[in-house]
Amino acid sequence: MVVRMRHTRAHTANRRSHHALKKANLQACQNCGAMIHSHTACDACGMYKGRMVRKVKAKTV
Repeated sequence: MVVRMRHTRAHTANRRSHHALKKANLQACQNCGAMIHSHTACDACGMYKGRMVRKVKAKTV
């Protein structure tokens, strides 16, 4: 069976041009300096916008 309304390669590529992955938007934590995603709590210290929102266990070596 043949597809009636087949899209050309160029049409398919133009549609997929927005599917590329983007670089992560990382910022330094104001409290500890660790690199974190914006608008998220810090995994290293548990701070978000200057207040403690998550308890973080100390790393054991």
